[in-house]
Amino acid sequence: MGKLKKIVQGTFLENEPMKNHTSYGIGGPAKAFIIPKDKYELSKVLSFCKQNKINTYFIGSGSNLLVSDSGFNGAVITPNKVLKKLFFNDNKVTAESGVMLGKLVKESMKRDLSGLESLVGVPGTLGGALVMNAGAFGHEISNYISKVDVMKMDGEVYTLNHKNIDFSYRFSTFKRDEFILKAYFLLPTGTSKEIQKKRIEASKGRKSSQPLRFRSAGSVFKNHPKYPAGYLIDKAGLKGTKIGDAEISKQHANFFINHGNAKANDIIELIRLARIKVLEKFGIKLDLEIKTIGFKQNDLNHYEA
Repeated sequence: MGKLKKIVQGTFLENEPMKNHTSYGIGGPAKAFIIPKDKYELSKVLSFCKQNKINTYFIGSGSNLLVSDSGFNGAVITPNKVLKKLFFNDNKVTAESGVMLGKLVKESMKRDLSGLESLVGVPGTLGGALVMNAGAFGHEISNYISKVDVMKMDGEVYTLNHKNIDFSYRFSTFKRDEFILKAYFLLPTGTSKEIQKKRIEASKGRKSSQPLRFRSAGSVFKNHPKYPAGYLIDKAGLKGTKIGDAEISKQHANFFINHGNAKANDIIELIRLARIKVLEKFGIKLDLEIKTIGFKQNDLNHYEA
């Protein structure tokens, strides 16, 4: 990683514990943790990693991420703290991928722009929200996307129009080896009263149903088309189940929380348990919503005791 370090003027941390960069507070070391100084340096970093066959993984603020205890043998790259420009031109909004989703929502609401207020309180950066097609209370980030600028591993930048991106529930077709730089939105105008009403409803719903006082990565599993994942896990009798310092929340069974010293393996064992019990009781296979780094596929696909 010495040669890679020489081309980075931004932040370059060697063997950096990923627990310092995830909302879970869990994760072993990444060989390199990089915050490029700007998009030009990002281009150099991506090109170097491609030419030297260095594994790369792109993250936002780590709010929807579980990293293995053994870490990641490669470079973790984030726009967080750098690509943070946000522009408004009437109802046209341009936001770089490192902008926190909360700021985008707040600043849009200030200008009586509607469509994003239900996402108030959803953590993370815009880039991560786009990859996951983040949503809440019936609204998704993709609803008002116009186009998105991305950078390929060779440094080339190109633009995807909305029609060239497939979005569905917690899914998008952004490629894993392409870095989201910037997104463009067309937001409808609304009245302050109506926008505030939706914001308050979303905020109350989140505070009443989610264990916000504890470290977590949000919803662990995607909801089934007929049943919320939390309902299935609850009815399987798993609320409050603990392994190590990890627990299936008593408040919301699709939130697995870290009480302070949980390991990734503790969370994985709870994931395994939830999948087995829900399959036994309902015949339903739960799919992960959280993103994972550094695990073998067999560690994650547990549907049998």
